[in-house]
Amino acid sequence: MAVDKGYSVHESSYIDDDVEIGKDTKIWHFTHVMNGATIGERCTLGQNVLIGPHVKIGNKVKIQNNVSVYEGVTLEDDVFCGPSMVFTNVDTPRSAYPRESSEYLETRVKRGATIGANATIICGHTIGAHAFIGAGAVVTSDVPAYAVMYGVPAKLQGWICRCGELLSMSDKRERCAKCGAEYTRVSPNEVTPVEKEKN
Repeated sequence: MAVDKGYSVHESSYIDDDVEIGKDTKIWHFTHVMNGATIGERCTLGQNVLIGPHVKIGNKVKIQNNVSVYEGVTLEDDVFCGPSMVFTNVDTPRSAYPRESSEYLETRVKRGATIGANATIICGHTIGAHAFIGAGAVVTSDVPAYAVMYGVPAKLQGWICRCGELLSMSDKRERCAKCGAEYTRVSPNEVTPVEKEKN
């Protein structure tokens, strides 16, 4: 790993011009970061990762092996992308009729969300903060914050704390057994954290 300007890049990887990479980020073997991409601090990009043109990636993002983050995808802070998961950016691709970048559908993965290995995220949707997408799931709609989604197509299966502990939400309000954070069920499809009162 060669260290350049505070981040590390394996000698087998390619970093195009006009790319911003934050301090303490590590980029491993056979990865390509394309022009105009922005990658935050303390990120980890595994082997054989592609970061498309103008992609924006926040801080402390972990992208495991064999993941392509195409133009039109934004990853906020603390996002985890499992091995070989898939993003798309065109809803009706045709080889004979290539789409312009202005036609790409935007996908946003909000802070702290996890996408499991081999999951597929169909473009044009938002994955809510701290949501958890199970391995092999196919996401075809927006995902609420703190939701656990799995299946083909992915369906709401439960709720999860920002620390990764599953929540039953059998009552309207629940405290996480692991970290103590509290959540309230606003509706069948919405759970929000309970903000602690400031003294």
